[in-house]
Amino acid sequence: MKFTKMQGIGNDYVYVDCFKEQVANPGETAIKISDRHFGIGSDGLILIKPSKVADFFMEMYNADGSKAQMCGNGIRCVAKYVYDKGLTDKTAISVETLGGIKYLDLTVEGGEVSFVKVNMGAPELLAAKIPVKADSKQAVDVPLSVGGKTYRVTCVSMGNPHCVTFLEKDVRELKLEEIGPDFENHPSFPERINTEFVNVIDKKNLLMRVWERGSGETLACGTGACATAVAAMLNGLTEDEVTVHLLGGELKISWDKKENLVYMQGPAVTVFEGEINI
Repeated sequence: MKFTKMQGIGNDYVYVDCFKEQVANPGETAIKISDRHFGIGSDGLILIKPSKVADFFMEMYNADGSKAQMCGNGIRCVAKYVYDKGLTDKTAISVETLGGIKYLDLTVEGGEVSFVKVNMGAPELLAAKIPVKADSKQAVDVPLSVGGKTYRVTCVSMGNPHCVTFLEKDVRELKLEEIGPDFENHPSFPERINTEFVNVIDKKNLLMRVWERGSGETLACGTGACATAVAAMLNGLTEDEVTVHLLGGELKISWDKKENLVYMQGPAVTVFEGEINI
């Protein structure tokens, strides 16, 4: 199987061109190639396929083999892949995902894509559709008991479910490997959850760490950054455009409340290419 490893601010995936390649057992393949000691090393596997309703279809799997709906950093790399590899010559493309069709604007420098702006669509705030079990229609600044401690959380779906908690304690000091799994598998989240732990720096800047369902802590999460920005705005903590600082880099997120659309802008980088027996 020929592959390309790519990363968006440290959120790395293995990409396969399924116009040319066939992956018979993508879940098993994702587990094998994601292993950072015995495989290629990644946060998961992304397959680029034809689509009947968009320019391309992005099918993705987490490092544990589970299928995922959407990845903001991953989809930027899909845009770079299809342009740099000549699958398209357009600088505005659409990509079908299990989280809906996303629209991307590509910044090209020296013949290659360097930055991508993604129309991430409307944030889903209804608890039942995220999904999250809640006593109210929306889960905005609600208490959640995890590991014997009560957190205030706001839940948002950006094509996949997120639970955002704003903390006074420096999130860089948190032991996510201890508390992350308790959030991910909490009974309030029937499909598990991605969790963002956030410090508000000021009205225009947020510091975030993320525990992703199926992958553990990652250096970045695009949908998580979008969910975090929306949660911050819902709680009156920031303006409608913010920079989210993650372990792997920065993403600019804005929420056009009039159109109810969230936009994300950030880099996409090719790391290396290769071939592996699966």
